[in-house]
Amino acid sequence: MKTKKLSELAKVIRSKNAGPFELTFDIIFDDPETYALVRDSGVLGALLMQRLYRVEPDAILSTHFFDAALSFKVTIARKVGSGTVGDTDVFGAQQHAPLLDVEIPLPEGPPGPSTR
Repeated sequence: MKTKKLSELAKVIRSKNAGPFELTFDIIFDDPETYALVRDSGVLGALLMQRLYRVEPDAILSTHFFDAALSFKVTIARKVGSGTVGDTDVFGAQQHAPLLDVEIPLPEGPPGPSTR
C-alpha cells in the first residue's frame, strides 16, 4: 500500500499552548479531497496522539475534525506546565514535529488532488 507523510498532505501542521497546562495541535488542509482522504483514513485520533506523545488516555482532552475549516484539532495535557522546571518549549510551538512523519495510506488508482 502506498502512503504519504502527513507533512506532504497538510497545508499547516502546528502546535501551541492552550493555556499553561495544555497543548493544542492544528492540522489544516488546502482542499476538501485531501482533507477527506486523511479524515477517512482513520489514522488521526486519540490513539495516535497517545502513541506519539507517550501520554495516558486521560491526557487527550479533545480530538475533532472540523469539516467547514478542513481541519483536525487535538488538545492534550502538558506533562509539565509552561515555563516550569523541566519545560523544554515554553510556547508549545515545537511540539508538532512527531506529526510530520505520520504515514497516511493512499487509495489505489490514478493520482488525483488528494494524492498530490
